[in-house]
Amino acid sequence: MATPISAPARAWLRWPDPKAWLVTPALLALIALFVYPFVYGVALSLTSADGTGGAWSNYARFFTDTSMWPTIIVTLKLAVPSTLINVLGALPVAFALRKSSPYQKIVTTLLVVPVTLGTVLIADGMLTYFSPNGWFPQALHGLHLYSDEVRLTHNYWGVLISLVISGFPFAFLLVLSYVTGIDPTLARAASTLGASPWSQFRHIYMPLLVPGLTMAACLSFVQAFSVFPSAVLLGAPAGPTRVTSIAAYEAAFENYDYPMASAIAIVMGAVQLLIVAGMLTARRAFYSGPTTGGKG
Repeated sequence: MATPISAPARAWLRWPDPKAWLVTPALLALIALFVYPFVYGVALSLTSADGTGGAWSNYARFFTDTSMWPTIIVTLKLAVPSTLINVLGALPVAFALRKSSPYQKIVTTLLVVPVTLGTVLIADGMLTYFSPNGWFPQALHGLHLYSDEVRLTHNYWGVLISLVISGFPFAFLLVLSYVTGIDPTLARAASTLGASPWSQFRHIYMPLLVPGLTMAACLSFVQAFSVFPSAVLLGAPAGPTRVTSIAAYEAAFENYDYPMASAIAIVMGAVQLLIVAGMLTARRAFYSGPTTGGKG
């Protein structure tokens, strides 16, 4: 006599909900484009190009080589200031344009342009505009505002300016979406009780914006930390702007040491993860309110 199937077993044998098949293409793309390359990169980083090193030899070499591990500090010196400038600069602009108006559409359209151009085209334009013989230095000299040589390319400042130009629109659009999602009747109600505009911003808008600002900072940081074209075209890749991505490129395509390049990429991901986790932890430590602000 056949053993009856229990209720949990019947649940496991039941055909899945047809709606679940809608996420199958996205799941397959996620596995093929992200999960598999990550697992393969981790496995490759635990090998050595010549087959003589141990599993952690690439990581030990990275953190003992004075031409590699300082690239993390260089990258942080670029990513952290650009993130602060983009997010803190985007906040007042987005707050001023929180109400729907023709000015909001015009400014948003203008700020979308750098996003569509890309970092390479922005770097090429900056070489023409900020180079010693470019428009900007010539304008400063012509207006007698500055008489010495203006050096804004092939150094740290050129890369930082590029990160701000390419990252500010991204941060602005993120912050603007959070600001416009806050119910304006909350501020109007506070104003009827005598709250000043600063008090409204401090006690109503800012607490509701903390989660959004944190996410904007995380995404802006990750975007800036992976800087590569700007560091090569506008910086000094052999000196003050030798970021971690350049070290990974040199290991892969100049030394043909793909395990070492994979190890550097894993270190980059780990540093980004630590910084992002720190920002999220700080948000939870200083903010315990609702995670989103909506018009509901």
